[in-house]
Amino acid sequence: MIKSLASRVCSAALLATALVAAPALAWEPTKPVEFVVPAGTGGGADQMARLIQGIVIKHKLMKEPLIVVNKSGGAGAEGFLAIKEAKGDPNKIVISLSNLFTTPMATGVPFNWKEMTPVSMMALDQFVLWVNADQPYKTAAEYIAAVKAAGPNKFKMGGTGSKQEDQIITAAIEKATGVKFIYVPFKGGGEVAVQLVGDHINSTVNNPIEAVAQWRAGKLRPLCVFDSERMPYKDKITDTQSWNDIPTCKEAGVPTDYVMLRGIFMPPGVKPEEKAFYVDLLNKIRATPDWAEYMEKGAFNKTALTGDAYTKWLTEAETMHKTLMTEAGFLAK
Repeated sequence: MIKSLASRVCSAALLATALVAAPALAWEPTKPVEFVVPAGTGGGADQMARLIQGIVIKHKLMKEPLIVVNKSGGAGAEGFLAIKEAKGDPNKIVISLSNLFTTPMATGVPFNWKEMTPVSMMALDQFVLWVNADQPYKTAAEYIAAVKAAGPNKFKMGGTGSKQEDQIITAAIEKATGVKFIYVPFKGGGEVAVQLVGDHINSTVNNPIEAVAQWRAGKLRPLCVFDSERMPYKDKITDTQSWNDIPTCKEAGVPTDYVMLRGIFMPPGVKPEEKAFYVDLLNKIRATPDWAEYMEKGAFNKTALTGDAYTKWLTEAETMHKTLMTEAGFLAK
């Protein structure tokens, strides 16, 4: 996607301002920083982590390297527990998905987001209902009608993990429309997109960034976005469509909303000056033209929060997930 010159100049100016205005920090890493991704490779969290890593290198934002490590075991529990257990270690950070809430609720693993140090919400990620472009369904209503006509457990919905965001959305679709899918879990969003291109499943609720390449190539078709408003991005992705051309699922007759956290945490017990280093670092990253381009390419909601506002959002999101998972019967017994 080609960004306008004005947009690039503005982003560059923001970055320059962030770099010049930033005060001298009281602490910075003196050894490599482990950047944990509690999910598999190729998915949205992995892509964002590796972009952050690349921006840090390109703009020389850290003296020490940022090393991405995937710890996807136990639906992300492996990654979150590694951060929880690294109490006081400022050389570890983790990028969170909404499995921050869903994994402990679904599995009973002894972990809660309050046992880490919230640093920054980087963005909110959307979910889109996708089908294979060779299939006849042009709208979400047509697809749901076909699923309903086929009867229960005839169509396969692919997603990332069990009792996680993708399956929660699938359960919400079922509740809203009266259909019943076979839910097929995979390790990462990249694999989910490949399975849909291969016609091994009938649909997915992948994030935009996880399926944009296949959409651009004419292999997948987006039917609706699970948000209250259409995505604002109007540059064409294909010859005929932009993200903004995708209707909301409510518009399409599937009244289901869900957005996912992309946030950064540190272990518990870190010092204020250590947290301040990463808040400052992430502010610089968001000011780069690279980040602005990535936000548009992946059709992200660009909401960014730190401090009390971030903690308040996390508290409300935890309550919302408990309600959704209770209704779906996904809570650990």
